Amino acid sequence: MTASESRSRTPAAQPAGEVETRQVPTGPPTVAIVGRPNVGKSTFFNRVVGGRPAIVDRQPGVTRDVHFGEGEWGGRRFYVVDTGGILEDAAGELDEAIRRQALLALEEASVIVFMVDGREGIHPLDEHIAELLRVHEKRTILAVNKIDDLPESSAHLEFYALGLGDPHPLAAASGRGSGDLLDAIVEMLPAEARGEREGVGLRLAVIGRPNVGKSSFINRVLGSERLVVSEEAGTTRDAIDTPFEREGRRFVFVDTAGLRRKSRVTEGLEYYATLRTMRAIDRADVCTVIVDADDGVSNQDFRIVRHAWDRGCGVVLAVNKWDLVEKDTHTAVRMEKALHERVPFLANVPTVFISALTGQRVQRALDLAWQVGAERKKRIPTPALNERLQQLTQATQPPQKRGTPLKFLYASQVGTEPPTFAIWCSHPRDVPESYVRYLRNGFRDSWGFQGVPIRIRLRSRRKKKRKKR
Repeated sequence: MTASESRSRTPAAQPAGEVETRQVPTGPPTVAIVGRPNVGKSTFFNRVVGGRPAIVDRQPGVTRDVHFGEGEWGGRRFYVVDTGGILEDAAGELDEAIRRQALLALEEASVIVFMVDGREGIHPLDEHIAELLRVHEKRTILAVNKIDDLPESSAHLEFYALGLGDPHPLAAASGRGSGDLLDAIVEMLPAEARGEREGVGLRLAVIGRPNVGKSSFINRVLGSERLVVSEEAGTTRDAIDTPFEREGRRFVFVDTAGLRRKSRVTEGLEYYATLRTMRAIDRADVCTVIVDADDGVSNQDFRIVRHAWDRGCGVVLAVNKWDLVEKDTHTAVRMEKALHERVPFLANVPTVFISALTGQRVQRALDLAWQVGAERKKRIPTPALNERLQQLTQATQPPQKRGTPLKFLYASQVGTEPPTFAIWCSHPRDVPESYVRYLRNGFRDSWGFQGVPIRIRLRSRRKKKRKKR
């Protein structure tokens, strides 16, 4: 039995008529890069995700924590996990922690990239790791790195002896062979889930720092101790999906492991809990961000809200443990005003002050999430949208570029979830972000979109080609 299954069965019997807790697919698949130290795992990771988010150094064992980022190839999105090198005989506590992290990656990943060093040949530790991967052979790709003289080199052929199928040669530092390896990875990824969201109701991810009351919030809504609640921070390690229906409204709650600052996520288990939370946000329609009123709202809370907002999720901010706060009739107003001053975009996010322990305003938080979900699907008629665009541009003239005024021609809503608008104008690259923000706020004034990010895409007017006579 898995940990998540044991948690869902730990509480007392479920109330009659409720749907049993079940696991469902959790967003983009995961690709884990494993191998002994200093074979180029981080170099390949950086090439896939772009930039240099992982440390790369010639000193073995530089990667002490798990790093993860998003990659895309051939139209498929996936998470990439860069692990510390697997050591056969862990000499110290740090080496043993690195080994645990890497071994955990084997269980978590959809595809495993086992990377070896083509310059040094087969190392005894490579053979040891290959033994560990035998049970995962169907989802393991053998990558032979540091083959600089591709395609002439045949140095990778000796790695057939590891018994893990065809070795894929590459030089991660220069990028040679990386495309072929990514093709193989994408081909091995599980098929994309189709129609997963249809008919399941509003997907509501309950997110926040550890031990702020996320599980208690869901238990209060469900009316049963469905999820384990503990004073120990980080009790919830997995993302658990719980279907629920009330007053004709269908929800799927996702109770997620708490998000911590990356500098504090040192244990492999905690890192993968954070990864699951990111994937849960990817799948959510609305995120209820739980913060602790007693501890105050931290910078990490703001980062969590911003992450969900940037992903296009609807957001509700629920300030929990409100029963523990000494307050007067204006405490909530003052706190909400202070939040808006620190992070201006929170003025567009509904805030509710709750107590998961007593049930105070928990139903209100649920109602707000449903309303935000409806706002996220809202569609504005094109005539009304263009009328509002004309009003806004007349009230505040667009800036000029080298003496030539920018002209806004027309607009259309091109998507929902989140609401996305295309605006055609004469010189889209010259429109400052401040004016785009002005238009976005003007749309909010007219149609609300409370708790929902609005995306505006500026597009250039196409010039008609003159026919040659």
